[in-house]
Amino acid sequence: MSIEVGGLFGLILLVCVIYGILKTAQSNAGTGTKVLWILVMLLLPFLGFILWLLLGPKR
Repeated sequence: MSIEVGGLFGLILLVCVIYGILKTAQSNAGTGTKVLWILVMLLLPFLGFILWLLLGPKR
């Protein structure tokens, strides 16, 4: 069983994940925290982005 993400939803998800990665890299969080959040967003794009929105570093 596999889940495929394509089309418009895939493009929107890609833009959201890139936005999350850029904002995380620009935040004042520590290096380890930044690396952890970026890995989570790369390995679990949809869930990682949602978790980042709720729990990620703020500015």
